[in-house]
Amino acid sequence: MANLIYSPKDILQQEFKTKMRGYDPVEVDEFLDNIIKDYENYNKEILALQEENDRLNAKVDQLSKNQAVASRVQQEAPKSQTVTNFDILKRLSNLEKEVFGKKLDREPEPTTRSSSYSSNYTNADLEDDNEKTRQF
Repeated sequence: MANLIYSPKDILQQEFKTKMRGYDPVEVDEFLDNIIKDYENYNKEILALQEENDRLNAKVDQLSKNQAVASRVQQEAPKSQTVTNFDILKRLSNLEKEVFGKKLDREPEPTTRSSSYSSNYTNADLEDDNEKTRQF
């Protein structure tokens, strides 16, 4: 607030010397009383405006912080969505491997039609292939 020369109290307590041809003291007192009222009203208005200004500045600061947090969340959201999609695909792949791997294990072993089949492809080879399929 600007430095004021006169406060409302100073104006009220001001005494003027009287001279032979001076102003009417009653008129001067009435005028000064009105000035004091205006002065006090202006002080009240200034204080109210300063409080409102402080409140609005605090609100702006809060909204700026909220906006900064929201923008950070929006920037991080696509990354987490990508990771989530990747995780879902990975889980789906593992699930398919488990399901199809178990189906392969449940299938009855084919009967050997010839001795060359059993000698070329053993049960251990079949299990090895299943394991490779699971690791895929």
